[in-house]
Amino acid sequence: MKLTHFEHQEAYRFVLTFENGEVKEADLQDLIGQHVAVDSLLTAHIDPEWGCLEFLNGQVDIEPKTLYRYVRAAEDKRAA
Repeated sequence: MKLTHFEHQEAYRFVLTFENGEVKEADLQDLIGQHVAVDSLLTAHIDPEWGCLEFLNGQVDIEPKTLYRYVRAAEDKRAA
């Protein structure tokens, strides 16, 4: 499942749209905070071939299945 669109909100918060049509809001700090500084979040883009969310010209990327599982797990924690 690829990432098709994203919107950076503030700090590490993103709204993510996946190819299945699901739109999820997530705080990615726990996932990428050690690798991407807040001031580098504006380097975010989607790799058109793989559908990965990339930062720093591809130095850091999040595979879309990993990203989707992370977002779903965060939702499950909030619901519990």
